[in-house]
Amino acid sequence: MEKKKKLRLFDSVLLSVTVVLVAESVAPAAAIGPSQFFWWTLLLIGFFLPYGLVSAELGTTYNDEGGIYDWVKRAYGLRNGGRVTWYYWINYPLWMGSLAVLVPTTLTQISGYKFGTVSSIMIPLIFIWIVTVISLFRISDSKWILNLAAIFKVFIMVSLGGIGIYIATTRGVANTFNMHNMMPSLDINSLAFISVIIFNFLGFEVVASMSGEMDNPQRDIPKALIMGGLLIAIFYLLAAFGIGVAIPFNKLTTDSGLIDSFSILLGAHGGWFVTIIGLMFLFTLGANLISWAYGVNYVASYASENNSLPKIFKWKNEKTDMPIGAPLLNAIIASVLVLVVPVMNHFGLEDIFWSFFALNLVTLLASYIFMFPSFLKLRKIDGDRERPFKVKANGIQLKIITYLPLVLLIVSVIFTVVPLNFSKEELMSKLPLLIGTIISVIVGEVIIHHSLKQNEMKKGVGNDENIA
Repeated sequence: MEKKKKLRLFDSVLLSVTVVLVAESVAPAAAIGPSQFFWWTLLLIGFFLPYGLVSAELGTTYNDEGGIYDWVKRAYGLRNGGRVTWYYWINYPLWMGSLAVLVPTTLTQISGYKFGTVSSIMIPLIFIWIVTVISLFRISDSKWILNLAAIFKVFIMVSLGGIGIYIATTRGVANTFNMHNMMPSLDINSLAFISVIIFNFLGFEVVASMSGEMDNPQRDIPKALIMGGLLIAIFYLLAAFGIGVAIPFNKLTTDSGLIDSFSILLGAHGGWFVTIIGLMFLFTLGANLISWAYGVNYVASYASENNSLPKIFKWKNEKTDMPIGAPLLNAIIASVLVLVVPVMNHFGLEDIFWSFFALNLVTLLASYIFMFPSFLKLRKIDGDRERPFKVKANGIQLKIITYLPLVLLIVSVIFTVVPLNFSKEELMSKLPLLIGTIISVIVGEVIIHHSLKQNEMKKGVGNDENIA
């Protein structure tokens, strides 16, 4: 019998870097301006650290395949578990679509070749389906992809930061950095990007959901979260500084800002290096999706098995026990998004990456809102369960760890999706996103209600106290 491959601690640390460190969202976060460093620091302390602790405790205490769905279901019932899973899952094909449209853009940046309409559609579609096929296999079989992607991400971030520091000390910077402009402003356009920083910190529960593939999950998950978290924070800050050195913040684009930064910093003589960075960047886009696919697809499959989502989500390969239904739905939805890109271009929606990415960002953040109160409630109703990793806090400290990141989540979603003034720019930017969010919520409620109703009819009961 062939020995099953396992993830070692080294693999788990690199996996946390691969899952959480997302190079494509550094530019949108940098669009905040010099005050981004204040927000990075505040959210690192106020969100990232408590989120990592909560994920480590929940992931090692309830280490089945249900992940965030199972945590919320245990605390607040099947319906709320279904809601969380819907937001958690639907973000993935939206994200896949946003990354897919980056591929031809990046290839144009590094090659200078302008793709036509057909090519600009076919390339993202090929990218989507390659990622989908790979995600049908166990993540331990693809760990070389994730490990290599983690190395590429570190190289990109450190290179951008290192070159930025060198250019800043020898030639000066494109933006002014001082204590005044590095403090937070109340500029609504900038505040909308704060959610991107929180997005950049998410994903640790995906690592926790892979405990079944680890040699010693009780020991390795907390270590992977702590070690990976420290590395991730350093890399993000380095890259953010490098972009700030290269490009005036008011001219920064969300889709091409990272590659543009390298081109500007290195000038005409750095073409070969920019090409290497671009190819590494493209590889990391696919690896990001592959690393998240395992957690997202298994959570959706587990929710379907518990009748919180439709039956298609629990389709599995009997030989490998890997989900099939969720990955296929991911690819179909992402492909549809790519096919509507020409329509979006026709109506002048040029920043297509941000259009898809912002909706993905809102739905993903919404899925975490129940996680934090679930952590606190499970401490109360299931306090006798063994906790291999337990957050060393009680009373007011425990409430701060729970409610501070929760408040930051809710506020960031509001800033991103709700028009806070009635200027034409604000309405054009946020109304489509708000409408998309409302549609996502309504579709999710209909699907979850239908799934639970089918379960009630199957059981022949009118009510289930665990459904509410």
